[in-house]
Amino acid sequence: MESINPHTGMKIRSFETQSDEVIDQYLQGAADTFMKWRKSSFADRAKLLRGAAALLRERKNALALLMAQEMGKVLRDGVAEVQKCADCCDFYAENAYRFLQKQVIESDAEESYVAYDPLGVVLAVMPWNFPFWQVFRFAAPALMAGNVGVLKHASNVSGCALAIQDIFRDAGFPDHAFTVLLVESARVERLIRHPVISAVTLTGSTPAGRSVAGIAGSELKKTVLELGGSDAYLVLDDADLDLAVETCVKSRLINAGQSCIAAKRFIVVKPLFRQFEQRYLEKFQAIRFGDPMEAATDIGPMARADLRDQVHEQVMQSVQQGARLLTGGVVPDGPGAYYPPTVLSGVRPGMTAFDDEIFGPVAALIEADDEQHAVTMANQSIFGLGAAVFTADKARADRIARELQAGSVFVNALVKSDPRLPFGGVKQSGYGRELSWFGIQEFVNVKTVYHAGAAPKPTPAKGAGGAAAQD
Repeated sequence: MESINPHTGMKIRSFETQSDEVIDQYLQGAADTFMKWRKSSFADRAKLLRGAAALLRERKNALALLMAQEMGKVLRDGVAEVQKCADCCDFYAENAYRFLQKQVIESDAEESYVAYDPLGVVLAVMPWNFPFWQVFRFAAPALMAGNVGVLKHASNVSGCALAIQDIFRDAGFPDHAFTVLLVESARVERLIRHPVISAVTLTGSTPAGRSVAGIAGSELKKTVLELGGSDAYLVLDDADLDLAVETCVKSRLINAGQSCIAAKRFIVVKPLFRQFEQRYLEKFQAIRFGDPMEAATDIGPMARADLRDQVHEQVMQSVQQGARLLTGGVVPDGPGAYYPPTVLSGVRPGMTAFDDEIFGPVAALIEADDEQHAVTMANQSIFGLGAAVFTADKARADRIARELQAGSVFVNALVKSDPRLPFGGVKQSGYGRELSWFGIQEFVNVKTVYHAGAAPKPTPAKGAGGAAAQD
């Protein structure tokens, strides 16, 4: 496996894949560690996780540099990502005990309650776009719940995967409490079917989700899937246009547009559409894309050249289908996986830019007749990860939020993840939840414990031979 610098196109480092025999040894080590780790106290786990948070903050600049080199993330964004991981660790170190304490429930028993027991070894199959955050948002709650984790990371960010393993090791976690497996995607099925694996969490594409869900389902293993998205942002007639434009531009270009919850479809009602289009275009044209190491850079390259080429193909398909190309849409000369910020307008259902997820810096502007038309088009998607609505009317926003088919709806703000709030999707954006107390309870056994009370003492025997006399 190789890490290729997407800015230069040059190879950074090669990683030798591990044999099945080595993988089996690591997985057995994880299973052995689980039997001890599950009995550790919340206080001991929290102390170690806070240590991991401290190391993340201490190493944030070096880790941001690694992300820039392996997948093109701008340095300041990489620093912010590492800090968010540290915050997530602190959140679960502080709250896991409260989230998983036994819950007493009244019944006909003398006492009945729900206990939360860890499941075992959790396999995480993670993507490259947020190579630290997407790992820690699984690992922090899983470890605090008493599980252990094994990570199959995207091949192009193997250096990031090993750096995460170092964080947990250096923080004092037991050997194999968190283990990186260097394997190709073709061997993931073997990992899922391995008897040591108790559950699987995947962040990735919808096709990858279908594959993992099918394999895990055949083994009756729990899964959580966070998949693709084509988030719709609705701009209504009473919206603050300056706020809407600024937020919509920022959301579309997070991580060079390579985010499941980046805004992708901007559905604007007729009275505001032309103004929105003009201001949006001006801001997109002012975006500086280039070397992620440079402080003046707004967005860096895409993670790989093949991904860039796929985005360009989707843009060209949309233009052929009738979309208007307002800016961008040209693959630049020179090395690197660069693609310019691109705006498509006049996008309609049936076009690639409307129906599919474009995982790059490409915005689709869509005109709606009115509020209900905007809601209908927002829901006219196979995806349901996030959505946003811009309006000055809170009651209106709350009503629309309940109508939108998405796992998260943000009002007058960009969609984002937060350790305090549950995160996940519906429809082909996946199922299950990460983060908050919902996330930590995904990989536990929700166990009912029922106490009937002490058995009544037997009546003393009467008569010969101990046989009870008949009355």
